[in-house]
Amino acid sequence: MITKYISELVSYGKANGLIEECDEIYVTNRLLELFDVMEYDVKNENSDTKDLSESQKCENSEEKHEAASFRPVHEILEDMMKYAFENGIMKEDTITAKDLFDTKIMGCITPPPSIVRKEFKDKYAVSPKAATDFYYSFSQAANYIRKDRIARDEKWVTDTEYGEIDITINLSKPEKDPRDIAKAGKAKKSGYPACLLCKENEGYAGHFSHPARQNHRIIPVTLDGQQYYMQYSPYVYYNEHCIIFNAEHTPMKIDHAVFKKILDFVRQFPHYMAGSNADLPIVGGSILSHDHFQGGGYTFAMAKADYEKTFVISGYEDVKAGIVKWPMSVIRLQGENADSIVNAADHILTSWRAYTDEDAFIFSETDGEPHNTITPIARMRDGKYELDLVLRNNITTKEAPWGVYHPSADLHHIKKENIGLIEVMGLAVLPARLKKEMSDLADAILNHKDIRADEILEKHADWVDEWIGNYTITPENIMDIIHDEISKVFVKVLECAGVYKRTEEGQKAFMRFVESL
Repeated sequence: MITKYISELVSYGKANGLIEECDEIYVTNRLLELFDVMEYDVKNENSDTKDLSESQKCENSEEKHEAASFRPVHEILEDMMKYAFENGIMKEDTITAKDLFDTKIMGCITPPPSIVRKEFKDKYAVSPKAATDFYYSFSQAANYIRKDRIARDEKWVTDTEYGEIDITINLSKPEKDPRDIAKAGKAKKSGYPACLLCKENEGYAGHFSHPARQNHRIIPVTLDGQQYYMQYSPYVYYNEHCIIFNAEHTPMKIDHAVFKKILDFVRQFPHYMAGSNADLPIVGGSILSHDHFQGGGYTFAMAKADYEKTFVISGYEDVKAGIVKWPMSVIRLQGENADSIVNAADHILTSWRAYTDEDAFIFSETDGEPHNTITPIARMRDGKYELDLVLRNNITTKEAPWGVYHPSADLHHIKKENIGLIEVMGLAVLPARLKKEMSDLADAILNHKDIRADEILEKHADWVDEWIGNYTITPENIMDIIHDEISKVFVKVLECAGVYKRTEEGQKAFMRFVESL
């Protein structure tokens, strides 16, 4: 039976452009070796090339086969892993063990970096979009982006005073099996690769505390003369969600060079945006140890938001500057000259890092610890460069140990994690626990159960009390209502993260900073 699955996977690889006709025997033999199979009936193989000469096979390599009757690759892999476990080839059947093994399988049919990079370069000569279309399709075909898992994510859009806000409950990251956690804890620690973003992950076998990456291929990109690489996020929080990371394992830092690099990226890929998490804890991302940006082909709500007021920065008159109508505190710069925008942004960053306004509870530092930084986002708009600078501050107090400009405690039942780049732009990435909690909450509301008596749902009780009286609730509309109310919470989360509040007093304080420029 395993030979049938091997043949099926090889056919899948050909149909999806992962391997060429002349690779078929080689790839088949690699898979036979992996599964310790000695016998293989070539006659029963589903090959449509047996009548072609070897030269014809390679000449036809650019033409993809029709993928008419192929099963989804995760189904083929599932059958292969079942065989492997039953025959002692795969020692455990936990989620992590299976992820390690099915990635090893896919590594057998994934072309080497040189071929992927050449194809990307050839496509880029046609257009940047043709190149990214190829690379995104390849990343899915190689199962680096697991489409079956991404499809589990729950997503919706809600119209708010700031535009259409995106919400996603992230269900694509599988929960760890206790056996995997125990094994990872006992595993010998390795410093190679240094982190999940390092270029050394390309082709890496992985282990119980580090994902396998045999099907992972990265694309070199030069940004402002420095070597970076591009890859897609395996979790795809938004369309064509890519990561652009430094060739060296070096810490995140927001400075003049970052502005130049993200603008250089959108110059090279004008259909993509690019942004960076801030470089301080609480207001930064989850990985501060490796310099990286995030980009992609999605128009976020913040990009759709317009200027609320404009102003001129002395010395940078060729740059259109203004405050954006957004729950967080955003200065937008726009112009035709990238260097002018970079210099204006650097002036704002330098000023903000040193800026203190005690009346607005803005402190540049306390006890020598810096607090002010920026989350920058770049894009092209109508042939002009555009750079959004989101003002951030990570000061904490005894009353707010998680951060003053962080979701307040009454919102933690929905979102208590750091507000990073993706959330800043208007896309909430909410924890998987909410899927079941919201389903159970809907059931409790419809059946008039005591929410406070449920130890899991109790944390949502005050929130439900705030809005339940505003609706006539039915089984048909309950989930839409809950979704809308979650979206309202997320808007409040963003307002909490804004250093200048959306009040008259807050906006006056914002203008004090603008006038200081």
